[in-house]
Amino acid sequence: MEHPVYRVTWYRTRDTKHPFKLTKSPPLLRSCEVKGVNVFIANFRTQIFHMKSLLFLLFPAFVFAQPLPRSTPEKEGVSSSAITKFLTAFQNSQNELHGFVFIRHGKVIAEAWAKPYGESLKHTLYSTSKSFTSTAIGFLVSEKKITVQDKVISFFPDKLPDTVSDNLKALTVQNLLTMSVGHEKDPSGVIPPQNDWAKAFLATPIVNKPGSKFLYNSMATYMLSAIVQKVSGEKVIDYLEPRLFKPLGITNKDWETNGEDINTGGWGLRLSTRDMAKFGLLFLNKGKWNGKQIIPAAWIEEASSAHIKQKPDATPEELASSEWVQGYGYQFWRSRHNSYRADGAFGQYILVLPEQDAVIAINCETPDMQNEINLVWEYLKPAMGAKALPADPKALQAMVAAASNLKVNPRQLKSESASKPAGIKFANKTFTLNDNQNKLLSVTFNTTTNGLDVSIVSETGKSDLVFGDHKWLAGSTGIKGPSLTSHAVNSLQGLAPFKIAGEYAWVDDKTLELFIQYTESAHRWNWTCHFDGDGIKIERKSSFANFKEVKVDETITGK
Repeated sequence: MEHPVYRVTWYRTRDTKHPFKLTKSPPLLRSCEVKGVNVFIANFRTQIFHMKSLLFLLFPAFVFAQPLPRSTPEKEGVSSSAITKFLTAFQNSQNELHGFVFIRHGKVIAEAWAKPYGESLKHTLYSTSKSFTSTAIGFLVSEKKITVQDKVISFFPDKLPDTVSDNLKALTVQNLLTMSVGHEKDPSGVIPPQNDWAKAFLATPIVNKPGSKFLYNSMATYMLSAIVQKVSGEKVIDYLEPRLFKPLGITNKDWETNGEDINTGGWGLRLSTRDMAKFGLLFLNKGKWNGKQIIPAAWIEEASSAHIKQKPDATPEELASSEWVQGYGYQFWRSRHNSYRADGAFGQYILVLPEQDAVIAINCETPDMQNEINLVWEYLKPAMGAKALPADPKALQAMVAAASNLKVNPRQLKSESASKPAGIKFANKTFTLNDNQNKLLSVTFNTTTNGLDVSIVSETGKSDLVFGDHKWLAGSTGIKGPSLTSHAVNSLQGLAPFKIAGEYAWVDDKTLELFIQYTESAHRWNWTCHFDGDGIKIERKSSFANFKEVKVDETITGK
C-alpha cells in the first residue's frame, strides 16, 4: 500500500529547521506526516543520480555525510506494534529513556526522544566513549603508525617509574585495548584527581601478567588516548575528525580533557543518539560508509571479537542471562545473541546485531543496565523478521504517537493527582544562603504566568533558571550537573553553559520540588525546598544517587 504524500521535503543535514524544499516535482523522499511527526519512506528514482552529482559539486562532503535513509518498520520486517510495546515497557520500567534510534537493513525505522531531550542534543556517553578511542587506535594501525603489539613504555620514556618491572615492560597496546593490564585493582578512582595521569598509571604496580586477567580499567583507555595524541600530535577528537566524524556527518560533539589537554578517552565524549547509531552502522557494515571503506574490515572484525573472558568460570546460568560475561574485544563488549556493543554507565548503548542486520542506540539513566537491554531482547529482537511485512498504517501511527508522547517524569508518578497544592506565590523573594559546597550565595524566586523563575547567585556568577508547572521549560546554566566522573581534575571544564530544562511541583503548600534536567547529560539535580517563615532549607539530590535509597547530597539553609 502506498503511503499518502502530504509534503515533499529534502533536508540539508546542517539545518533541519530551515530545510531546502522540493515541491511540485518527482519526490526524492516521501513524507507521511502523522500528528506532526514525519516518517520518511525512501522513494529513490533515476533523478537521484543527477541530484547527487549536483550536490557533490555544491557540497563535496555530501557523498559521505548524507542523512541516514529512512523506512517504515514493516518494510524492513519489523512490526510497528512491537516497537510501541518496547517504548511503553521502557516508559513503565525503572529505566528512564532519553533517546532511541532503531536501524534495520541500513535504514532508520524508529526514533524517539523523551521530553525534554531531543534529536538535536548531544548526550553524555560515559564509557561508550571507549569504543571511539579504540577506533582511533584502529586508524593508527591501518596507517601503519603503530601496531597493537607495541610496548606501552615506548611511548612514554619520560614518565616511567625509577624501577620498571618485567610486567610493565611487557605491557602492550593490545593489553590496554582488552582491559588486561594486570592491575590488582582498577586505578580509575585514584588517578583522575592527579595532574599527570600517564605517570600515575605507569607507577601503578602490575601484579598479574599482562593479558592474563580481565579488569575493567578506564585509565587503560586514557592511555590509548594519550598514545593517539603522542603519535598523531592531535587529540583523539581532532584525529578522528577527517577519518570518522566528517565522513559520517557527525558535527555536534565535544570530548572532555584532563589537565594536560588530552581527551579523557574512557569517558567524556558527547554525541547525539542518531550519531551513535551512525557509528554502530559503520561497524555493522564492516567499516564501509556510503560504499566507501572508511576503516579496514579486518579491524572491525578484530575489535568486535572476544579476546578475553571477563569471567572464565561463568556458569551456564550466568552465560544465559548476563551481558557482562560474554567476552571483551577492543573496548567493545560481546553480548548475547551473537551481538556486541559499545557500553556506557547508566545505560548508554550502541548495540550491533549482525544476524538481524540491525543497530539500536539508546541514551538512558538506569540503575540496572541488564534490565534495560533485556527489554531489547524481549520486545525488539523477536520482532525482526526475515521478510517485509504488510503495511500497517494504524500500528505505524500508534508507534509514532507513543514516541511523540514520551516524557521524563522526575516524580516517577504513573499519573498526576487531580488536585495540586496551591503553594506560595513569590514576588522576587530572595533568600541569602549559608556556606555550602557549591558556593551558592543567594536564591530568588518569582512566580510568573509561564511558571517559576529562580535566580541563583554564586561566587562565579548568576544563573537565571525557568521552571514549568509540571512541564519542562528549556534554559541554560553555568552550574555543573551531577557526573560520575566529577572527581577527575578538569571535569566538565569548558562545556558550560550547560543546556537544561526545569520543572517544578508543589508537594504541599510549603514544600517545593525543583527538577533541573541536564539535557546533554544523563542526570538531573532534584532540589526540595522547605519554606518556614522567612527561612529556607534546600535538600539537593542527584538523580543517580537515589536509585536504591533517598540520599541527600547536601542540605543548604538560609533566610
